[in-house]
Amino acid sequence: MTLSLVAAPSAQAEPSTGAVIAEVYGGGGNSGATLTHDFVELATVGDAEVALDGWSVQYLPAAPSERSRWQVTELTGGVRPEGRYLVRQAQGAGGSTPLPEPDASGRIAMSSRAGTVALVDGGERLTCLTAADCAADARIVDLVGYGDAVVREGSPAPGTGNTTSVARTEPADTDDNAADFTEGEPSPRNAAGETPGGEEPEPVTARIHDIQGSTRISPLDGERVTGVTGVVTATRTFGSSRGFWFQDPRPDQDPRTSEALFVYTGDAGFELSPGDAVTVSGTVKEYYPDYAEDSKYQSLTELGNAEWTVTSSGNPVPAAEVIGPDTVPEELTARPGGNIEPLELKPDTYALDFWEARESERVSVTDARVVGPSTRYNELYVTTKPEQNPSARGGTVYLGYDRPNTGILKVESLIPFAERPFPRANTGDTLSGRTAGPVEYDQYGGYTLFAGELGTVTDNGLERETTREQRSGELAVATYNLENLSAVNDQAKFDELARGIVRNLARPDIVTLEEIQDDNGPDGRGDGVVGAEETLRRLVEAIVAAGGPRYEWRQIDPRDLTDGGQPGGNIRVGFLFNPERVSFVDRPGGDASTPVEVVTEHGEPRLSVSPGRIDPADEAWENSRKPLVGEFVFGGRTVFVVANHFASKGGDEPTHGRFQPPTRSSEVQRIEQARVVRAFADELLAADPEANLVVAGDLNDYPFSPAVRTLTEGGALEALMSTLPEHERYSYIYEGNSQVLDHVLVSDAPRGVDYDVVHINAEFADQASDHDPQVVRFRPSTGNPVADALNDLLDWLERLLGRPPHRS
Repeated sequence: MTLSLVAAPSAQAEPSTGAVIAEVYGGGGNSGATLTHDFVELATVGDAEVALDGWSVQYLPAAPSERSRWQVTELTGGVRPEGRYLVRQAQGAGGSTPLPEPDASGRIAMSSRAGTVALVDGGERLTCLTAADCAADARIVDLVGYGDAVVREGSPAPGTGNTTSVARTEPADTDDNAADFTEGEPSPRNAAGETPGGEEPEPVTARIHDIQGSTRISPLDGERVTGVTGVVTATRTFGSSRGFWFQDPRPDQDPRTSEALFVYTGDAGFELSPGDAVTVSGTVKEYYPDYAEDSKYQSLTELGNAEWTVTSSGNPVPAAEVIGPDTVPEELTARPGGNIEPLELKPDTYALDFWEARESERVSVTDARVVGPSTRYNELYVTTKPEQNPSARGGTVYLGYDRPNTGILKVESLIPFAERPFPRANTGDTLSGRTAGPVEYDQYGGYTLFAGELGTVTDNGLERETTREQRSGELAVATYNLENLSAVNDQAKFDELARGIVRNLARPDIVTLEEIQDDNGPDGRGDGVVGAEETLRRLVEAIVAAGGPRYEWRQIDPRDLTDGGQPGGNIRVGFLFNPERVSFVDRPGGDASTPVEVVTEHGEPRLSVSPGRIDPADEAWENSRKPLVGEFVFGGRTVFVVANHFASKGGDEPTHGRFQPPTRSSEVQRIEQARVVRAFADELLAADPEANLVVAGDLNDYPFSPAVRTLTEGGALEALMSTLPEHERYSYIYEGNSQVLDHVLVSDAPRGVDYDVVHINAEFADQASDHDPQVVRFRPSTGNPVADALNDLLDWLERLLGRPPHRS
């Protein structure tokens, strides 16, 4: 097979033979569709049977990104000449006609409009994301891109809809999708020659606990059930997942089986109220939030394509189970665990099993402390275990991979916002009174209480912190992630960030900045604009207006679309510095591709270029921000500062997800990035063991992570976050966990080190950034042990006597 980027194959191209993709349909169960499932149909070109054992069908979205993954369905058996091989994929909520018995089955929810399907000799997941890269992968036997798919053979096949597929026009393969496929009515056929319209199997009469079963996956997954009875407990009439929950008031005696289900209704209207007794028929489905067969998230057992009758109204709603400090187990999950294998739930042992055994049931919390502030997505996080790793300011601190905070629970509202806006809460506030509703897994945050009854927020008076001002002999170096700041942001964001730098950070001498974008931000993807002068100018002007100094800045423009981050933003790190207190040593030659080196001049280390990037060609920085080194002078002493923004955690499996223990795939790149930065630090300290070195920024990792351990191994650098008490170790809040992403590390030379994380953002519903800044104050070493020791003694005496610090 030959993949091409040209519009059509050469007239002399020889048609391919062997197994091919014959038809692709992604509209199964969608609005207006007759068929209930998506499918891929295979055929052969030629007169030989093709064995498919060990092969796979794989799917990729039409416009793949760096985070895209091929989804895999494994095959067995074979496809005969003039025969067909039917691969059934995901079922939608609608449709009335099932496919004929498939020859292979998967759970891939393919797009009804555009995408790419590959037939692969092997079951290992493909990694190619472009037509050229896929053309070089010899495992790909055939490939079809339809709609506006980026990955295709030649030009893409036509786009499709909920009621149309693309099918091969002739039993030939010219390696051009546009020439080989046409759009038309779906016509699935299996190896036995059967087509849709056969008799459906009789539905299974079941109760809710029969459907939920004692494992994460329903024992009736994919089957039609009938006669399912219960009482409606809540309805969701807005958002993308509309429907209702109902619960059986006559539970069984098995603590592993939930007694409630969610019924997905889609856009179809319904008139139901809590207390309605219903009898429901529908198709059992394990719904994955990203529709992926190999989803890293847990699934929700639900009923789709449902019909129901109301048998009575005004019935008592089943009581909500009260969740208290001792209700949820301390241990998170079995390891290995998750829902790959049909492991029996142990709700008395594991927290994730506890919630799964109550999937869709009503639960309640009372007077719960907020540990994650209200977000723009109308959610907040509370803890049911207020004594579990509490922070100094009311949050819950994440202290280790083996120390999960199982008391955290996300809260969303089922009350229409026009009737009651979602409350605004800060960390440490209290969600007072009772909050009750069904609990359900959500990919963002894990198990979530959907509140039909929502408490009120009691303000516990959390205030934004202010650090002290540096003494005259102290150098103050801060680090601040500004969350995708660009010149297209509103002035209000610049003003709030500026006030934080001036008032809360007390005008630090140097600030390493992360997430500075180019001047048109994400609006100009691929337009060649990489400069950030206007972005930084507006920030400096806002600082001056807030009463701060007129900082200067240094940074290096990246190459367009090479440094990751928000697409089109050309994210980078940089420096602000106050020229009234510190000087920047400018040495020309630093650019996006030139590596900085440590050179020695008159026995003293200096940088070959300043500012300069650390080894930007190293593969550790592929599609990631490159670290920037600057050489500064303060009080006649040289200080080297490295600004960092390591690779994000995107792509990692969540702590509450399907695979246990979760794979931290992004960690590999950060370890390599730490290795490169550490190599620079070692080179500098080899030239001068007394060099004043600060390594700061968003390392996107924890103090106990392998990446940070790589930087600190042997004591060359000290991670200052680890010097704080455990209840103060955080600069960011994610899914209710107060945790660390940002760091300041120093070499052994700085004297009188004073370190402070300044909490002004992460704990609050109103944020200038999602990160808290931090600052380190110190006196740079003179390189003279006697002078440094004398200065230490003088500073100690003056602090003891309450006098102002002496001037160096």
